[in-house]
Amino acid sequence: MNGFKEHFKMKEEDAIRFIREKTDFFGENARLACQEIGDGNINYVFRVKDLDTGRSVIIKHGDKVSRTGGSQVSTDRNRIEAEVLKLEGELAPGSVPEVYLYDPVMCCLVMEDLKDYGNMRYELIKHQIFPGFAEDITTFMAQTLIGTTDVVLDPREKKQLAGRFINPDLCRVTERLVYTEPYRNLEGKNVLNPDNREFLEEELYQDPGLHLEAAKLKEEFKTKAQALLHGDLHTGSIFVKKGSTKVLDPEFAFYGPIGYDVGNVMANLIFAWANGEVTMEAGQEKEEFLGWLETTLEAIPDLFCKKAKTIIVERHKEPMADIDGFIDWYLEGILADTAGVAGLELNRRIAGSAKVKDIAGIEDTAERTWAERICVLTAKELILGREKKVIRGTDYVRAIKENRDKIRKEAGIL
Repeated sequence: MNGFKEHFKMKEEDAIRFIREKTDFFGENARLACQEIGDGNINYVFRVKDLDTGRSVIIKHGDKVSRTGGSQVSTDRNRIEAEVLKLEGELAPGSVPEVYLYDPVMCCLVMEDLKDYGNMRYELIKHQIFPGFAEDITTFMAQTLIGTTDVVLDPREKKQLAGRFINPDLCRVTERLVYTEPYRNLEGKNVLNPDNREFLEEELYQDPGLHLEAAKLKEEFKTKAQALLHGDLHTGSIFVKKGSTKVLDPEFAFYGPIGYDVGNVMANLIFAWANGEVTMEAGQEKEEFLGWLETTLEAIPDLFCKKAKTIIVERHKEPMADIDGFIDWYLEGILADTAGVAGLELNRRIAGSAKVKDIAGIEDTAERTWAERICVLTAKELILGREKKVIRGTDYVRAIKENRDKIRKEAGIL
């Protein structure tokens, strides 16, 4: 029976029928079970498993409305995600799950099940350490971001790629949630911690200098078609196990400023640091966890620039890239964007409606308030100082520690 000629919102039983009809991944007589495991705001994620062999596959299915809120969303996002994963797999082999099939009618992406991996956000909340992460993520970002720029690609090829990945609906979501609402709360959707309301309103809603810099960064996000971004590169979109890192969920992908991806990674590691700082008891475990995060934060911008520079030197097609000082200027711009975006991501997850469990999941209200303040004060420093004060990885660690100490001093702890 062919029941997939027109789009509809699938349920678990539909996912089993879909995988049988559209693929030969499982044998004809396989006993299959399905579970919907998605926890995002937009798509449905099904795991289909052979009960006898244990083999499994993931189906990511997009409906025409979001799964939370019921707002209209373009189903083209799943096509974008499938094509971006394939391209990223070519540019950075082994860094993304394998894509088996994309069905445009049902907006279904069938891909490798990373069941042996853990979601990095939840692993960090458990205070797990992944020593190779800085190397892995900077290799992924350098190869996929620099590898899709005008500097490395023929300009015609780059512009054709940019045309394939125009993503207006999800870019609009980013422009609203990241660049606008944390500072204006235009639609009244922001959710502020009641114990921190006065602080957050003063720091975020009543600072015109911050608003101006956010507006500048928003204009850059809308107009700077620098590279093909993942577009949502937080720790919830990264799966890890000892010795391996996989990146998934690039449904927000589009051509934008490189620092948007790098900054998102940095901000989400800062969330993990703030969680560990306020929730862990003093001792060796805390020292090791925070020490690893600090080393990772310090390493990522510098490793990314080192790898990016190597790629540009070895593969550039832009003749003007040979001019002395060009590459350094290019990378300095990325670093400034990185710091600005890291600050924006920190602010929007504290003040906006889309929280992160690293902070929102802190049960003790006093600890959560402290973590929020560390993040917001650090965010403002990153945004306002992005072109002069925040340049290297060590500047991020300095900022979070100085702002932690400032909060402690104000509370009379130091």
